[in-house]
Amino acid sequence: MRPEDRPTALEAVVRDGRIAAVTSPFVRVEPPPGSARFRHAGAGAAGRLREKLVVARNINQGVLEQYRKLAASLHYAQSQHGTRVLMMTSTLASEGKTLTATNLALTLSESYRRRVLLIDADLRRPTIHDMFDLPNVSGLNDVLYARDAALRCELFTMTAQLCVLTAGRPNPDPIGGLTSERMRQLVAAGTAEFDWVVIDTPPVGLLTDARLMSSMVDAVIFVISAGRTPYRLVHRAVEAVGRDRIFGVVLNKVAVQDLWRDYGSYSYSYYGYGSPRTKD
Repeated sequence: MRPEDRPTALEAVVRDGRIAAVTSPFVRVEPPPGSARFRHAGAGAAGRLREKLVVARNINQGVLEQYRKLAASLHYAQSQHGTRVLMMTSTLASEGKTLTATNLALTLSESYRRRVLLIDADLRRPTIHDMFDLPNVSGLNDVLYARDAALRCELFTMTAQLCVLTAGRPNPDPIGGLTSERMRQLVAAGTAEFDWVVIDTPPVGLLTDARLMSSMVDAVIFVISAGRTPYRLVHRAVEAVGRDRIFGVVLNKVAVQDLWRDYGSYSYSYYGYGSPRTKD
């Protein structure tokens, strides 16, 4: 599907038989003072993660180059196939998918000056708010389960090009909301207003209906922890999502001697997998 042929948020709602938001469902709000600290290191686990962001002062140049390589591949895919909605996932927890999703969103917005919406859909274990030092009082979970028929949600405006939708209160059983019509409407609204929608989802091993979730997006990027994730589990996760949806793989925590000997102790590498398949 070409970008110009995609439904707008309004068209998606009308087709669903509802007369809902004629205007944008998104309300942009400024982050609390000091929340732009994602650009700087801080204390604790969140601070250590922020040290690995592509906008950090001491970012590993080899890592930065790999994110630019991935962003360039996606930029080409968008020009050729209209790819705009990305699902970031992994097989297991703690493989680095949230850091990868955040860095990709930052690369697309900072280096390519594209309008990016970053959504924290890992409702079991939300983390993106920590990356940006944002409150997580409400967010996607509250939008998906709100009784109000109107689709309205608040986005934190981090930069002129980057908006963030936090997860909100953790949900131990989020699959109903993540595969709902309201989630589809939210994604459609995102594509109507942004150049890219990057969705950080739960690991496929915990996402009981990964194929339904992947059907909402144009492409899936898998994050795999090198030397840690068993091949059989990766294979099972790929089958659960659908091979035709997978755009590429980010191999995380690769020993530097296997890639660039001059860039520190750990790195990342992007490996192309196949052409993205746009939604039918």
